[in-house]
Amino acid sequence: MAAPNPLLTPYKMGQFDLSHRVVLAPLTRQRSYGNVPQPHAILYYSQRTSKGGLLITEATGVSDTAQGYPQTPGIWTKEQVQAWKPIVDAVHAKGGIFFCQIWHVGRVSDSEYQPNGQAPISSTDKPLSPQIRSNGIDEVQFTPPRRLRTDEIPSVVNDFRLAARNAMEAGFDGVEIHGAHGYLLEQFMKDKVNDRTDEYGGSLENRCRFPLEIVEAVVNEIGAERVGIRLSPFAEYAECGDSNPKQLGLYMVNALNKYGILYCHMVEPRMKTVGEKVECPHSLVPMRKAFNGTFIAAGGYDRKDGIDAVAENRTDLVAYGRLFLANPDLPNRFSLDATLNKYIRETFYTNDPVLGYTDYPFLE
Repeated sequence: MAAPNPLLTPYKMGQFDLSHRVVLAPLTRQRSYGNVPQPHAILYYSQRTSKGGLLITEATGVSDTAQGYPQTPGIWTKEQVQAWKPIVDAVHAKGGIFFCQIWHVGRVSDSEYQPNGQAPISSTDKPLSPQIRSNGIDEVQFTPPRRLRTDEIPSVVNDFRLAARNAMEAGFDGVEIHGAHGYLLEQFMKDKVNDRTDEYGGSLENRCRFPLEIVEAVVNEIGAERVGIRLSPFAEYAECGDSNPKQLGLYMVNALNKYGILYCHMVEPRMKTVGEKVECPHSLVPMRKAFNGTFIAAGGYDRKDGIDAVAENRTDLVAYGRLFLANPDLPNRFSLDATLNKYIRETFYTNDPVLGYTDYPFLE
């Protein structure tokens, strides 16, 4: 008899009984018109739900200054909370566990996405250079950011706290704080961006103060057993790099242990930027060993990589993005070692409610 596939073995994550270890990664899809989740998301998320499977929402803004992309959802207004409810209900109806990823883009924005056309906020006033969009054609410009004053930081922490409370009201099982990929929290954590001279800049401890204040506020609001965080110490998205990423990653997981949060979701060092895998001497194993809660690894995994990572105890769970986007029944396909649908990159970020969103076929 064949040994069980490690990716499809049960796992107890705090109070949640997972039936397998294949997680839907948070995936921006840009189909939330006017920053409000839409009814077509009910089908999208429920298609990707399996009994005892963990799903993480697309990045969801915590305030009206948190946005940096067209048609991304938020969770700071009553209307947004109400719009999330049927989506959450659909996932729960199929036995899924659903976490809301809460997010602030910081300087990865433009004044067109900001209230009253103001400058985006950040740890710094250093601008981001123009970037080529994921379609490889268009160039995106970013408005130079405004450095947050020390006395303004508590109100941003409070935005995350209120977003977590709103997520509970919408029925989510928990929240994942987005501390990865060059967005606001990383703009504080990483020394190639953070050039502050107050207590939020300089030393590693100071640079990590803001994200840890958010963790503390969210834990106090909804309980540590409902809180995860996503980190990418090794990545350099949006010109957000650090001179000692391993030290940063270890400092953060050790600090997170003090709060007893449910999970840490970390991006593999081999993912330098979106979709770009590189050979790399680093690994997440030191962070995995240091962290007391559930560990989720992400970044360029295929079926075999995921099996090996769980079998070798390098992670508890594996988050899949592009493969899960294109294969709504990914855990089932992994169990059968079935052929996978190919993902269509051109439709990742279109605003069509069906095309490239809910029209990927299931196995017959």
